[in-house]
Amino acid sequence: MTGRQGRVWLAVTALAVLLVVAGVALARRGDSRPAAGPSATTTAVPPVDAPPVVVPGRPGEPAATRAAQEVRDAAPPRYNGLDVWYVRMMIPHHQQAVEMANLAPDRAADPRVRAVADRIRAAQGPEIGVLRGWLGTRGLPAEVPGHDHGTMRGMQSAEAMRQLAAARGADFDRLFVRMMTAHHEGAVIMSTDLLKVGADQTLQEFANAVAVEQSAEITRLRELIAP
Repeated sequence: MTGRQGRVWLAVTALAVLLVVAGVALARRGDSRPAAGPSATTTAVPPVDAPPVVVPGRPGEPAATRAAQEVRDAAPPRYNGLDVWYVRMMIPHHQQAVEMANLAPDRAADPRVRAVADRIRAAQGPEIGVLRGWLGTRGLPAEVPGHDHGTMRGMQSAEAMRQLAAARGADFDRLFVRMMTAHHEGAVIMSTDLLKVGADQTLQEFANAVAVEQSAEITRLRELIAP
């Protein structure tokens, strides 16, 4: 091989080496680019999971810890037809209790009866607003056309309400205790029933409070008048 031939061979060899190096560099650069198109979303690293969520149990049941994704995916109904029925029935039920309590200041002889009536007005008056608000935020009417509210548990007849309004002194006290006790017992049953079948968490808490508070009120009422 002559000197000129050797120089040509070296130049060709160097060019080949440069082409190989450039090809490797381009290949590496292409590998470092993110994949385009739909595959980019399928190969993305998923976000870190959110911390677990403590889910309150129904009244009388313990709370449970569940994965955040599981809680989001579970979509129980916000409320059901029995929730709506309970609210629509409890509004007139509370209204009658307030009506009875409003008679006490001018008719009751026992100051303890007047005190019970004051507590009933203070508690159930605002609760009527809560129940109406629950319906209003869901665009639901409060009225049930054609329904006889007198058939509800604990509701007092129009005649019984007239007798209570006409009574005075000890007679009023006895009638008030008897009628309000029956009235509260009806509300406790209605609320306990909802705790078994309702879906709305707010109403579950409301019904539980009604059942507990009015059960305690029944005990206080019975202590006012000796059998």
